[in-house]
Amino acid sequence: MNSSTVTLPLAVRPATGSGKFKLVLITLAVVALAELIGPAQFKVGPGKVVLLPMLWALLLAAVWGVVDRRLPAVASVSTGLQSYAGALMNAGLLLFIVKMGLTVGAALPMVKQAGWALVFQEFGHALGTLALGLPLALLLGIKREAVGATFSVGREGNLVIIGEKYGMASPEGRGVLAEYITGTVLGALFIAILAGFITSLNIFDPRSLAMGAGVGSGSLMAAAIGAIGAQQPAEMLPQLTAIAAASNLLTSVVGFYFTLFLSLPLCVWLYGKLEPVLGRVSKARTPTPANETAGAASAAPEASPLSVTDVLIAWAVMAGGVVIGNALSFNVPVWVSFEGMAVVVLIAGVVEAIRRLLPRIPMVLVLSIIATAVGVPGLFPFSDTVIALTGKLNFRAFTTPVLALAGFSVAKDLPVFRQLGWRIVVVSLTATAGTFMGATLIAEFFH
Repeated sequence: MNSSTVTLPLAVRPATGSGKFKLVLITLAVVALAELIGPAQFKVGPGKVVLLPMLWALLLAAVWGVVDRRLPAVASVSTGLQSYAGALMNAGLLLFIVKMGLTVGAALPMVKQAGWALVFQEFGHALGTLALGLPLALLLGIKREAVGATFSVGREGNLVIIGEKYGMASPEGRGVLAEYITGTVLGALFIAILAGFITSLNIFDPRSLAMGAGVGSGSLMAAAIGAIGAQQPAEMLPQLTAIAAASNLLTSVVGFYFTLFLSLPLCVWLYGKLEPVLGRVSKARTPTPANETAGAASAAPEASPLSVTDVLIAWAVMAGGVVIGNALSFNVPVWVSFEGMAVVVLIAGVVEAIRRLLPRIPMVLVLSIIATAVGVPGLFPFSDTVIALTGKLNFRAFTTPVLALAGFSVAKDLPVFRQLGWRIVVVSLTATAGTFMGATLIAEFFH
């Protein structure tokens, strides 16, 4: 059928100019509300659950999208706008990558001092998740969502990788979001119980367990090292905490590249090999929307590139969200955040211009390398200035607008999330166990 003869239902019409402006305002309002709610924490048994503004933004936006038809037109976020939010998020993630690259560059001198045990245990963090999680996901009948849910522990950097490669509206995007939500709500409690139980067996050196605790999430690391340290002499706690912090830093810094270039390609390859075998064992199947093929996970959908105007809109949402979060949660003056964001946008703009001239270049790779190099202290004449200007941009402030857009984007796919149900929770917790145990096992060889 000729695409010019297709008449779209009103609910899925492309976003108009006024609709785009409305989405920007609503997204920034959600970011502000999430930051005003602030972090919440509560104890559950031996562990502690910490809910950060980024999670509130995700939930608020998702609920807003679900109740769309009950809202007045001025506040409505239609299905078309929800799809547009996903496209904006993919473009906005470029600024997230810049911030991550600058953070990596600034941390390289510290990572250099981490030692070989910490370097090699990163293989355990990177591969332990898919070693346990992927086969289980396939046995439970989860399809391409299994790639996003098991290639790594679903933290912010992993949202970036999947969002850029597949788009958050894809099955892989739904998988990594489900992993993120499960890990955020239940991850700290689960890893505290697991780490405490494994420690009580007295089969691993406490230093190996401390390295395993550095899974790339501050809350998960704190929960795990608390459970480990509680069973060790008090004089060992500072050493174990320092080891866990170094491991967590290395996972946050190097783990992004491990997952991008190692664990994700390996997970895609394993999915293609294992799904035809294990996928037939389970009668449970994840429903596949009509616009998604049932092919291999490696066949990522080719999204049409956004116009320059739409890219600028995405960056405006991100910049506005970061400025709001920095001001409300971290008391950073607005003009200071604007200066830092101007530098971040400039770096992303240079690479975006190169990408439009050379459309085949791997955007994430090039942007990561450039941002990391710029962020290395003293490497370029302007590096120290860039570090000073962007240093006040709190990393967490970048995640709130990203997840607000993600919440709007996934609202239309909630029936699929409901179908995943308890299975994705089990897979997510298994992946968390895999990253902890994998790193602990490898670190044990050095102790």
